[in-house]
Amino acid sequence: MTPRTTGLPMSPRHGAPYVFDPGTLCLELLLTGGPGPYAVHEVLHEPRRLAEWLALCRLRLDPGQMSVSAAELAEVRATRDALWRLALARARGGVLPEEDVAAVNRAAARPPLAPALSADGTRAWVLPATASEVLSAFARDAVELFTGPFAERVRECAASDCGLVFVDTSRPGRRRWCSMERCGNRQKVRSLRARRETGGTG
Repeated sequence: MTPRTTGLPMSPRHGAPYVFDPGTLCLELLLTGGPGPYAVHEVLHEPRRLAEWLALCRLRLDPGQMSVSAAELAEVRATRDALWRLALARARGGVLPEEDVAAVNRAAARPPLAPALSADGTRAWVLPATASEVLSAFARDAVELFTGPFAERVRECAASDCGLVFVDTSRPGRRRWCSMERCGNRQKVRSLRARRETGGTG
């Protein structure tokens, strides 16, 4: 999987902004929208928006070096929706839907982004690149996630009003929240308030 970086900035409708790191590249794509109830969060309305978002995710691609067609954008969105269903199935202990597995495999079978070594010793990518190459990189990361040692650690945030999905890469494997800065702290506040209302100690 792609090495962990600093995560993505989140700006919820209610509450302060925070940073969310789902733990791997393919799950970052879920933050762009999704099927059903996730459609209200859609940001990939046109090819330009995908190019702009790729500068924010852990790939850190230059939008000016990205080629995105309308057909490619549609495939990115369809594969993202398949990844949503696969991630939720894994998090809930269900069977991976065959159609969604096939969609990810089709994307993964294409040539991915080519890695490059920068002069400062960090990894970069050969640019310009196409959206199909980027999608292949996401799909290959998904294959690695769902077949690797963290496959059983794909989880939903424990907050009932959240819904974000992440892979728990922590050593103890006890991560419950999308972010301690947001849902973890909110749960602490709720628990403290409940103890006070029932006469317990804080």
